[in-house]
Amino acid sequence: MFSGFLILLAQIVSVVLTVYYWLIIIRALLSWVNPDPYNPAVNLLYRVTEPVLGPLRRLIPVGSGYGIDFSPVIAFFIIIFVKSLIVKALLLLAFKLRS
Repeated sequence: MFSGFLILLAQIVSVVLTVYYWLIIIRALLSWVNPDPYNPAVNLLYRVTEPVLGPLRRLIPVGSGYGIDFSPVIAFFIIIFVKSLIVKALLLLAFKLRS
């Protein structure tokens, strides 16, 4: 029974991280066209992604002299790493409990 819960949890974490990955991609693409920051959809997108991108921007200054924001790229790598680490660990634990 607990293994089924772990499998469900792994799937939920995978979906949430995938959605967040796409939200960051959309935000990066929107930064090229300079959207209206008062648009509710753009405002929501900024509020959802800023908790991850903001700290990354503080760690790595924008562009390091080139004016390019690399925080979305770093966030992609972090999401991929966390997704592979957590989801695979949960699935492995679930399958071990099932045996």
